[in-house]
Amino acid sequence: MNLLGKKFISLFLVFSLMMLSVNLYAKERQGAKLIVTKKDGQQIEGELITVKPTSLLLLNSDGKDVSVDIADIKVIRVVKKSRVGTGALYGALIGGIVYAIEWSDNVEVDPEDYLLVTVLCAGTVAGAGALLGGLIGATAGIDKTFQIEGMTDSEIQETLDYLRKKARIRDYK
Repeated sequence: MNLLGKKFISLFLVFSLMMLSVNLYAKERQGAKLIVTKKDGQQIEGELITVKPTSLLLLNSDGKDVSVDIADIKVIRVVKKSRVGTGALYGALIGGIVYAIEWSDNVEVDPEDYLLVTVLCAGTVAGAGALLGGLIGATAGIDKTFQIEGMTDSEIQETLDYLRKKARIRDYK
């Protein structure tokens, strides 16, 4: 097998390990964290359990179920976790791997300085990858907000369909 084939296989294996390394332990599905602002100004925060035809069922921080009528809701904010650290880590890994596979053989320096130059160049490429990955992760972690008040019935239904996908129990009957 030639050098390019070996590099391709190693890159494939590294990506496979990163993408397929999920937690294999069975856990109960968690619903999205919501902050619901009612028309009277009251805010209710909790995990989305299910979406009923005319209300949302949330589990608040005290462990109590709270039902919020759709007609009373002004704004729903879906709180997402920040993914800056994860994105930066993946970006740095990918940047370092790309440098090692693609450019490390093309650097022409004095043999005495080869290690230093390689480490500096790999660090620079990995740093750029970390910055790009961190920006992508930050973008992925932006909260999603729905202004329910003033929406048409079809728009509210689309929003409820989106929220249903984020609920702990998706198919409430």
